[in-house]
Amino acid sequence: MPTPGKRLRSALNQERPLQMVGAINAYCALLAEHAGYRAIYLSGAGVANASFGLPDLGFTSLDDVVADIRRITTRTELPLLADADTGFGDITETVERFIAAGAAGLHLEDQVPQKRCGHRPNKVLVSSAEMVARIQTAVAARGDPSFVIMARTDALAVEGEEKTFQRIEAYLSAGADMIFPEAVTDLNQYRRISERFNVPVLANITEFSKTPLFNLDELASAGIAIALYPLTAFRAMSKSALESLTRLRAEGTQQNLLEQMQTREELYEHLDYHRYEQEIDERLKHERNDE
Repeated sequence: MPTPGKRLRSALNQERPLQMVGAINAYCALLAEHAGYRAIYLSGAGVANASFGLPDLGFTSLDDVVADIRRITTRTELPLLADADTGFGDITETVERFIAAGAAGLHLEDQVPQKRCGHRPNKVLVSSAEMVARIQTAVAARGDPSFVIMARTDALAVEGEEKTFQRIEAYLSAGADMIFPEAVTDLNQYRRISERFNVPVLANITEFSKTPLFNLDELASAGIAIALYPLTAFRAMSKSALESLTRLRAEGTQQNLLEQMQTREELYEHLDYHRYEQEIDERLKHERNDE
């Protein structure tokens, strides 16, 4: 079996742009696999929002993210790109633990440790030199050369395009494999980045943000390699859950909600329930025979 990093790089060769969808937990990852996606993503916001009910303001730890990575990669062979924020302090430990947990790659960003969502105001960046050191540390720490080190930059909204290009150049020279320019507002910005730098560029197509919801044809025309939808499923699931709970509370029955629900058999199909049940029954049968 190829390493997770090799599987991610292979997926990039099979599909351009590669649609990468956010999976907030293992079951969501299974749904993505069954829907035909070739790669998945775990966002820092997804861990904070879904696993802890907290905003994405640096409240979650390396342990928290690694636990979610391991839960997901244990249940699917889809390569997982994971959000490492600013590195959680010890970047060597972060890289080593992400690899051990089964991640295919990570992205590091150039904000200060008390980071903000990339589509919120008042972001503060570290110097280019400090971000270069983060990348160099990450590259040196990966024992698997196929493990992807992606550099995210928030410089477009803070410093403008030309300084963003200077940062990207420095990050690639430090060993970054791919680039994640955040809060892009114009398709031509993506085009200029992909034309100037001969590495895969990720477009973060997150809803209700500064970046328009460009479609795949538009992104392909701009040379984008990865189209990321980090919280699409989570947002849809959350709205549906709230609407269902509100109606159940008001109506006192779920009878009018059944058509919106995944059935028990559909759940079992995605979980491969019957195979597990059969294995348990076989084991119990053998144990009884041994007695």
